[in-house]
Amino acid sequence: MTTEVKNAAPLFAALGDETRLALVSRLSRGGPASIATLAEGSDLTRQAIAKHLGVMEKARLIRRERRGRESVCRLDTQRLAQARKSLEAISRQWDASLARLKAFVEE
Repeated sequence: MTTEVKNAAPLFAALGDETRLALVSRLSRGGPASIATLAEGSDLTRQAIAKHLGVMEKARLIRRERRGRESVCRLDTQRLAQARKSLEAISRQWDASLARLKAFVEE
């Protein structure tokens, strides 16, 4: 396994939750947002949203900045690009493995 793939593991763990995926989607569509804004229209409390954002921040998926009393979250698009590269590397590995298996079976 490449270092690139290993380094992406915390990111994929953060993305492995339905709520966090919804937050990524919302941030990618609407741009930077406060916890209060992200909680609007959700069944989750601000505290629950903050906990999910903490996981995402630890995985370096988002960055927070203070604006007055609010904490504004911004999606780290470079980190998402790293995830895409990792998935592409895994895909190439699978393609190579399947090609070897096909060659073996057809011999």
